[in-house]
Amino acid sequence: MTYTYKYPRPAVTVDIAIVRKVNETYELLLIQRKYNPFAGKWALPGGFVDMDETVEEAAARELYEETNLRGIPLEQFHVFSKVDRDPRGRTISVIFTGLLSNKQEIRAKDDAQETQWFPLDELPELAFDHAEIVEKLRNKLNVDGL
Repeated sequence: MTYTYKYPRPAVTVDIAIVRKVNETYELLLIQRKYNPFAGKWALPGGFVDMDETVEEAAARELYEETNLRGIPLEQFHVFSKVDRDPRGRTISVIFTGLLSNKQEIRAKDDAQETQWFPLDELPELAFDHAEIVEKLRNKLNVDGL
């Protein structure tokens, strides 16, 4: 059954913050965006939730499609819903976190131009509201450098 609504509806996205610890430094996995908006800018892996999947399935799919990582336990962290967070239109993003504890190889795929680990205290300028997401993650975890 198809429904139509008189009121506009926001899109739902997922973003994934994958962290690893190298020696005493925490690193965050970022992708370099291949397409607009923010082509060439660094961002958390993520994307739109498809109509036939849960946000958990979307997070696992997007992480694999953009970074080649799979099988990482992901946990819901927070929802970001600022009205103007995406220039393409109204989006609400469910943020997931995960810890890489194995030696999986990262590789840019799909709409990621590049993937790279960055020390959490040396991040490049981030697309969308991803700097705000990372700051909230640092505060929540209350860990120096994270």
